[in-house]
Amino acid sequence: MNDRPIGVFDSGIGGLTVLKEVFRKLPDESTVYLGDTARVPYGIRSAETVTRYSFENTGFLVSMGIKVLVVACNTVSAVSLEAIKGRLTIPVIGVIEPGSRAAVRATRNKNVGVIGTEATVNSGAYARIITAMDASIRVFSLPCPLFVPLAEEGLTDDAIATMVAERYLKNLKEKGIDTLVLGCTHYPLLKDVIGKVMGGGISLIDSATETASEIKETLVRNGIEGSPSREPLREFYVTDAPEKFLKVGERFLGEKIAHIEKISVGQ
Repeated sequence: MNDRPIGVFDSGIGGLTVLKEVFRKLPDESTVYLGDTARVPYGIRSAETVTRYSFENTGFLVSMGIKVLVVACNTVSAVSLEAIKGRLTIPVIGVIEPGSRAAVRATRNKNVGVIGTEATVNSGAYARIITAMDASIRVFSLPCPLFVPLAEEGLTDDAIATMVAERYLKNLKEKGIDTLVLGCTHYPLLKDVIGKVMGGGISLIDSATETASEIKETLVRNGIEGSPSREPLREFYVTDAPEKFLKVGERFLGEKIAHIEKISVGQ
């Protein structure tokens, strides 16, 4: 059981920011990553469709013998996490609760901002979880859909990214927040621009980092840490366009992807 892989899935490439943190914090763990690139983006889909896609992706990863499932997608974590947990006996970890917990710890003035896709923001998941942890916190949520294509095109530190960030974040700055949750796994690539636009004194919460910490705690708590005595496997699967995934994915990960395979799910 201990040397079985950690399964990670996302609607596409963004979940690689979570995987990158898993590599950093858990270097002995084998991983299987699935990017559902044929059906991205999930943020514009109905809850019913997102849940169906999630079950299909989960079924593939479970067939690979995983010991933990990581839902590295804010949209799925907001819409389908509980339904997925109800189907599996292994631990299931999403990205919203770890980020919410970190925001509650970080805020000093009890004003927290959340940015994400339309689906994540409309679900109200971050606000619901944050206020359940601390009812005195006010949560201000804002969709920032253009951040995803900027991240995927590598336009993360130029004038275009700055202009878009200034346009989106103006209203949040006026709310007097002191903590901002990057509620989409693409957004950490824009952290420098977002931080610059928001100004000093704002704590940026990277859900990818927080999720990796929760995975580590889950492995330790369940006694299923990987063995350091063997080389971990790193497998990548996509449902479409592996060439594009390789090109963009290596930028997200900051390292080479040795092998990738195109598969079908849900057929």
